[in-house]
Amino acid sequence: MKKRLSRARTPQVALLLETSTEYGRGILRGILRYSRLHGPWSMYVAPRHLDQVLPEGESWNGTGIIARIRSPQMQKQIRSTGLPFVASQLGESSPPKAGRRFGEIDTHSSAIAQMGVKHLLERGLRGFAFCGFMNCHWSVVREMEYVRLLREKRFPCFVRHIHMASWIQQPHWLDTWRHEQPGMVSWLRSLPKPAGLMACNDVCGRQVLQACVMAGLRVPDDVAVIGVDNDDLICELSDPPLSSVALDLERAGYESAQLLDGLMSGRIKEGYVVHVEPTHVVTRRSTDVIAQDDRLIVSALRFISDHFAQSISVNDVAEEVGTSRRTLERHFSKAIGRSILSEIARCRIERAKELLLETKVSCYSVASGVGFHSLKTFNRTFHRREAVTPQGFRKMARSTAGPNASAAVR
Repeated sequence: MKKRLSRARTPQVALLLETSTEYGRGILRGILRYSRLHGPWSMYVAPRHLDQVLPEGESWNGTGIIARIRSPQMQKQIRSTGLPFVASQLGESSPPKAGRRFGEIDTHSSAIAQMGVKHLLERGLRGFAFCGFMNCHWSVVREMEYVRLLREKRFPCFVRHIHMASWIQQPHWLDTWRHEQPGMVSWLRSLPKPAGLMACNDVCGRQVLQACVMAGLRVPDDVAVIGVDNDDLICELSDPPLSSVALDLERAGYESAQLLDGLMSGRIKEGYVVHVEPTHVVTRRSTDVIAQDDRLIVSALRFISDHFAQSISVNDVAEEVGTSRRTLERHFSKAIGRSILSEIARCRIERAKELLLETKVSCYSVASGVGFHSLKTFNRTFHRREAVTPQGFRKMARSTAGPNASAAVR
């Protein structure tokens, strides 16, 4: 009689993550990659929005859960299963802190806010605002970090909250948003112009852009707007297209699956926090502005922005704007606090970071594509500005993505 081989039970994992947003889709892509490399897993996922519940019935014999927590009730339901889980917050309260048999996914709010502030300051903006969701933990934390960073630089910041219900409670979101629009319009008109506004995410950013149209404000000339998540569809469908802080969601998804796998098998006894890190700003038309009264500076910055990849020099910039190099350097130092050469390098490195993250082209091709004559100069300049080599920057972004990582890492 042939001996029967024993087989380990395939983990059955419930993924309560919305497929309606880039945040949820990005986390799911990372989980899927981990499952393919280290599984298989039998995964329960419903292509729905945020009002999701655990699967019911005897057909689902769960092993673990990865969920985005919307409410205390949802948190209680998940805890009552007694299963290992990894949770990310969404709604009114903060998520459960990592502990025995459960872990946490949390966005690095300070780094996200810092990237947004840096992007707006580099455009010469000196008036700032933030729009976030009411009674929403992660939005409040993001707002606090943004305001703190600006206060440290002695810039005031004006804050506005809108109801998160305007995009979660599907049947009523339009009525809620219509009710809030007049107040939003008045607030936007009251901001000192030109203003740099950070929205808590891309959904909120799109609503801000809609209100700017109603207020008769020009974007980005009167109000420059940046969101978070880099949800391609939302950003590109916005008018004008919305700039956004991109998050390393696939990496966080991969690491959360790795954590859950350890909790389910017993290899990991105590959960920990998986951080969602920002990678870079994807610049679109909503922040394509140079807020300067000095016409020389405006012309020079526009020329650099349009031609940095063509190996331009400081003398080329001065000649283009019709003044001496010495005069232009003096204007630069006074207006934006850095040299012409530093601005050229900044534009080149920011574009290089996008290419390193979003393509598979070689570092040599990236260097020549952004205006560097040699790979050595590119490596040295990149390391001086980012404290890591271009190869190291790309490797960090893909370090947990596995050998089958896609070309684009967002």
